[in-house]
Amino acid sequence: MAPRRLLVVTTVPDAGDAVRSRVREHAGGEDAEVRIVAPAADVSPLQWLANDEDAARAEAGEAAARTADAVGGAEVEVGDSDPVKAIEDALRTFPADEVIVVTPAGEKANWLEADAGRDAQDRFNVPVTAIEL
Repeated sequence: MAPRRLLVVTTVPDAGDAVRSRVREHAGGEDAEVRIVAPAADVSPLQWLANDEDAARAEAGEAAARTADAVGGAEVEVGDSDPVKAIEDALRTFPADEVIVVTPAGEKANWLEADAGRDAQDRFNVPVTAIEL
């Protein structure tokens, strides 16, 4: 039987412990194939309109690497600045059994992160777990 395929999409810079426990929980005690996608979501609307995402992409790459270290042996990539678009892009090449979306809670979430988990649940035909930290 093939291992479960978990897509973890995180905009939280230090989500390692929370993601590690959720990946273990959702893998059901078995090995899982995990891909970490960190959307370059830390941009203002003006930066987004100007396509000025270089700093946000660098930060997202670092966050993805930290999360992958915490999970242990996951593939990583920087995704689109819109977390839902990043999920859509990732699902094209990584047909996940489940998506775990990690964003800041409440008012800590910026304009791109707010409601990303719920929007993903409504949009994709795969189970989505939304975690707000």
